[in-house]
Amino acid sequence: MATYVTLYNFTDQGIRNVKDTVKRAEAVKQAAAHGGVTIKEIYWLQGKYDILVVSESPDETAAMALAVNTAKAGNVSGQTLRAFTAAEMEKILAKVV
Repeated sequence: MATYVTLYNFTDQGIRNVKDTVKRAEAVKQAAAHGGVTIKEIYWLQGKYDILVVSESPDETAAMALAVNTAKAGNVSGQTLRAFTAAEMEKILAKVV
């Protein structure tokens, strides 16, 4: 399973309804699981970003479907980054010439 880190910011709609953010996060976890994605952690942040999500996905298609479904709700906009473990990075570095 590939690991992804997503950084989110609330939209105007999302901040207006911020009191529901924990409930929305639970709904996203359930939708993710239905699509084969496991949400490992959700953190609410101070600073430039409002939320950080760490997830594992069996493939890019499932990860992208989760991103699109989350965005279409209109409460957040995000940036998803593929994250690599040390073991994965060692495999990548073995291919560097």
